[in-house]
Parts: sequence; structure tokens; C-alpha cells
Amino acid sequence: MTPHRSPASRTPRRRLTTTLVGWGLLVVALAVVQSADPKFLSDDPLAREPETADASGAQPWDIDLFYDLTYNLFVTPGRVPANVRAQNVNTIDEVPDSSWFTNRIGSRAVTIDEAVRGPIVGPAPVPSKWILTREKSSGAAPGFTAQDANGHTWFVSFDAPANPEGATGALVVATKIFWALGYNQVEYFLTDMRPETVTISPTATTRRPSGKRSPLTENDVREILERADRRPDGSYRTAAGRMLPGKVLGGFKYQGTRPDDPNDLVPHEHRRELRALRVFGAWTNLTDMKAGNTLDTIITEGGRGLIRHYVQDVGSTFGVGANGPHDWNEGWEYLYDGPPSRRRFFTFGFGFSPWQTADYEDYPAVGRFEGDAFDPETWKPRVPTAAYYEMRDDDAFWAARRVMAFSDDLIRAIVKTGQYSDPRAEQYLADVLIKRRDKIGRAYLTKVNPVVDPKLDASGALSFGNAATQYRFATAPRGYAATWYVFDNATGESRRIGETTSVDGRMQKPSEAAGDPGTYLRVDIATDHPDHANWKQPVQAYFLRQPAGWKLVGLERQVAQAPPVKN
Repeated sequence: MTPHRSPASRTPRRRLTTTLVGWGLLVVALAVVQSADPKFLSDDPLAREPETADASGAQPWDIDLFYDLTYNLFVTPGRVPANVRAQNVNTIDEVPDSSWFTNRIGSRAVTIDEAVRGPIVGPAPVPSKWILTREKSSGAAPGFTAQDANGHTWFVSFDAPANPEGATGALVVATKIFWALGYNQVEYFLTDMRPETVTISPTATTRRPSGKRSPLTENDVREILERADRRPDGSYRTAAGRMLPGKVLGGFKYQGTRPDDPNDLVPHEHRRELRALRVFGAWTNLTDMKAGNTLDTIITEGGRGLIRHYVQDVGSTFGVGANGPHDWNEGWEYLYDGPPSRRRFFTFGFGFSPWQTADYEDYPAVGRFEGDAFDPETWKPRVPTAAYYEMRDDDAFWAARRVMAFSDDLIRAIVKTGQYSDPRAEQYLADVLIKRRDKIGRAYLTKVNPVVDPKLDASGALSFGNAATQYRFATAPRGYAATWYVFDNATGESRRIGETTSVDGRMQKPSEAAGDPGTYLRVDIATDHPDHANWKQPVQAYFLRQPAGWKLVGLERQVAQAPPVKN
């Protein structure tokens, strides 16, 4: 599987080869396979990642969260990034739909109504009756697993007393943001719980410090509710998440693959949608990225088992966590971050870090969240992941385009679903998200040649856009230069046929370029800008002539090495 080919899961022979030969022979075997295969296949570019194997044999597993934390905190930072292209992108440098990800905003128009609804497909909970069946199964927020008056199962969480509406609002708002970005999300509703409507199931249990389970008691319920914000009328505002369909298998790791999932062929650190969480996490301040906040479930689809992957707990966003405001350094430093700690130590505390001078507005429902001192390139989660470290500039560019696709109105509509009682807090949260959105676009849309959406019409007119100038993060370039090649899909050789230039992203193909069906053209598009020398690295676009016209079948933004050219 070469990085520029269709997703790795398309070629199951990769796993078979690994089983039969050693790593040295694997390299040789792959080289032979690659030389024999054409660059583009008839179904390129793939819109959906093939997941045709039956995963019904997968079994639940427990991830040791303490080991996961210490490994990512102390071992992961020492790894040298592989600096390889994301291995699950299709031939036009996009992430196909899969059990991990569904293309939404940035790939198509997402309406305000869609975004406000988010992942919700079923009815809201009926809070006139709650039957508690156990403590909340994951996360640090106080909560329960409970059945509502209709007998549906929900995971119910509350706000911290010092931050009313903070955790529940963040959970509902962030869930809709991450759904729009493309991730599988839990259906969350804001509702309430009144003590007089609560009963304990006779079979309800809770886990004790010893690890053993025993019956859930009224004292247990009282202790959990003491950690939650209680409104003046005695009720509790809650975020209720619907129980996911299928069998729960546990979380996933941000590196490696799941060994009992035959469809899981791409190492997770090389999945673009997981690398992109470094950008999406910075935007929303999702500081708690860990295996414990993920979930795999197995469902039956088309008569076979399919594992669906959820980034399920995105409530540790903005400035409030499960039990109160984020620590002052969350989003700025890892839980253990040697360099800034040593700097403060050797300067007797006078070596200030940015978080020590950041200015936060005092809105308990929002917490410590701001956009003025925020720098997307230096933002840090509490604990890094392998996918976080493997993110490349082309991954960040892909992610930034999706962040920029959120209009001001769309952001404000999503924030309104948090049902904040203070309209100033609602406005402030939306204002900060807009400010951080723009900083992400300015940082990452200028990192690489920002040519996007190349098209070649039937007459041979080439057109494309510029993502950096589209949002006014850069002035117009001096111009564009396109080098044209006839591309041999069987051998991978390119024959140069000419060069054209333009100042506005429109130009005509050379007259020598053939137009017969089945012909491939390769166009290398470079951008000349006085402030961005890196834009001269061309974007390579590949077009296939079909009876109806030219089709974009390939795009490479960071080319590892130049393809062979035949003069």
C-alpha cells in the first residue's frame, strides 16, 4: 500500500503478506505489487472506505487507562514522527466515509437545522420518571445510568456546583460541533432530574473502590448528587446521552490497530481524522483526548459484524470540565511538561508561560476559555497521543478548511443549543469560537500551497481556488504556474507537454494535451507569493478524460518525491 493510493483497507493482501513473510520480504513483496498496479483504479477516488470483512468475532477489551496515560505522557513525546502521508486518504487527498468518519461540513453544505439537530435521530428522554440502574459508566462527571419514563436507557450527567450549565452545555454544544465535523457522536439532550421522580432499580449496582460491585443505595445516590449543581427549585439540570446501538467493545487507542477487527488495517496514528483532532481539539479546547473517551461498538450491517468507532466524550471542551473549570494551564501544557516546568523552576517562578497572563471573562458556564492569547500551533491537550504527533501540514490544512466552513451564524446557532441562561455567556462562547476559528485558518491554510478544488472542463479550461485568499488570510499571489504532463497510468511515467500561467486561477491546457477518452493528464500547480515561499511546492492534480469530460482522480498536496518524467 503506497501512501498515494486508495485507503489501505482496500488491499487485504497487505495483512496476508504480513502473516506469511518477515518485514524484509514484505518490503520486497509490496514493491513488486506496487510496480505491477496502475496508479489509479476504475473506482478512484473512493467515496467510502471498503469494510467488507466480518468483524463479528471481536470481543470486548479493557484498556488500562493508567498505562495509556503514562505511555502517552512519557513515551509518545520521545517518538520521531514518521512524517508519512495519512494512509486512509483516497486518491484526491480526502478522507472517505467509513465506520470512523462521515464527510459533512467542508465536503457539502450543512444547514443550520442540520447542525442544531446534530446526531439526534430519536425522541428526547421523558423525565417524569427515572429508574437508576448503576453509576455512570465512564467519565469523571457525577452521573448515573438510568431509564426514563418510556423505559429507554440514558447516561445522565450533571454540572459542578461552581459552574452551573457548564459541563452539560459544553457536552451538548461540542457534540453537535464534532458531529458536523464528521465524527460518530452520542445523541445528547438537555433535560432535568427531580429527586421525587427518582427510584433505584432493585438490580442496580455500583463499583466500589475495591473494584467489586455491590447494590446501589440511597446514600450512594446522595453522595453523587452532592457533587452536582442543584437549582433553586430542587431539580438538577442534566445532559442525557442515549445508549448506543450494538454491543460495547471498549475504547480504541490512538496508535496501532485493533487486532480482532479485520477491517482495521490503517494504524490509528496514520488516520487523518484522528490526526486532525489536534486542530479540532485546539479550536474547541478538547483537552482530554484519551482512549477512555472513545468507544467501539459492534453492530450487524448487511449480515456481518461491523465495528463503529466513537469519539464519545467531547464534554471536556471550552473552559469547563466534569467537576469544575479547567486548570489554568489546560490547553497550554501537558500534565507533565518538562521545558516550561524547568523554566519556572530555574527562574524562581518568573519565567511566565502564556497561560499565566491570559485574560478570561468571568462566565462560570463557559469557564477558562479565550481567543486572544490562543495559538493553535502551540495548543496542547492534557496528554498527547501518537496521532497528535503524526499530524502533518497537509492534515492540518484539511482540518482547517473544515473549521473555516463553520459560518458565524452556524456557530451561534449551535451554541444556542447549550441553553445558557445568561445571554452574555452564550455570546461570549460563540465569539471565542469564531476568534479561534479564524486563528486556525490563518495558521494552517497558509502552511502549504493553498490551491484547492482544481477542475478541468470539457473545453480544457483549468480552474481552481485558493483557500488562503478565500478567507483573506493572505493577499493575492503574483500568479500561478501550471506544468502539464501526459500521464501513463500503467507505468507511472509522465511526459511533459507544456506550461501555462495565470494570475486568477484560470488557464487553458496546452493544445498538445490529448482529449481522447482514457487519457490521463497530470498538472503541477505552483503559486508565487512574496510572503509564502512554500507555496511554490506544486500541488499535483490528475485528470482522466471520460466521455462526458475530465474527471479529477488524483491530488497530492505534499509530494514526497517527484514522479518519473519522460522527455
